[in-house]
Amino acid sequence: MHATPSPPGRALGRLGPALAAAAAVLVLWYLLARSAVVAPALLPTPARTLAALADSARSGILAADLRASLARAGQGFALGALIGSALGFATGYLPKLSAAVTPVVSFLRPIPAIALVPLATAWFGIGETAKRLLIAYAVLLAVWLYVHDGVSRVPVSHLRAARTLGAPLHRRFAEVLLPAAAPAVLAALRYGASVALLALVAAELGGADSGLAYRLQVDGQFLRVDRMFAGLLVLGLLGVAVDLVLASAGRRFAHWSTS
Repeated sequence: MHATPSPPGRALGRLGPALAAAAAVLVLWYLLARSAVVAPALLPTPARTLAALADSARSGILAADLRASLARAGQGFALGALIGSALGFATGYLPKLSAAVTPVVSFLRPIPAIALVPLATAWFGIGETAKRLLIAYAVLLAVWLYVHDGVSRVPVSHLRAARTLGAPLHRRFAEVLLPAAAPAVLAALRYGASVALLALVAAELGGADSGLAYRLQVDGQFLRVDRMFAGLLVLGLLGVAVDLVLASAGRRFAHWSTS
């Protein structure tokens, strides 16, 4: 008989491929930085990047930028996810509403948040409102698509059976529609979180005095490539951390979902 792996062993088994891939990327990065393919001033080594990241952390700049960016992205994500989920459930459940709303959303979806930066700045100024609304706009469209598709795929027979058994609308929603659409909702939230970070970059480039994307812009003006790589590293790790949190929450609160 084969022994059942211990919890640390199972965790290491899941993380093994990811750690191996990360190590391979670091090795390739180091070799490329040390080669003559790219000028050393334009491609820092991993060690230089980590040194720049440590310097930013010691000075307090990193913490301030993280607070500003997380506040913008978090509030914009919450607003966009709430409206997008509600609209997705409504259009997925009501075909007539879907016929009216879907063409409008389909028109808006190809318009990226960065294209709306000048308009948002003209309407709301360079304050936080414009940035949060830009992020909410991008998240809303992304979340709506996933939730609408998930709700519209719930078998009509399930809803009819619940209605035949006398279940009121709120119980049909809570006990039939929501559990069936949970995988799509979880996927929507995870995708929406990544979109929030993408929109955050566009929003902060539109006028800010702090934030991760703002710092990237400032470092780019002075060709501080090591600091730019450090900022990109933080953005990537932040995205991974948020996705892991949402995936863990999904497994806990919707354990029947495989997302």
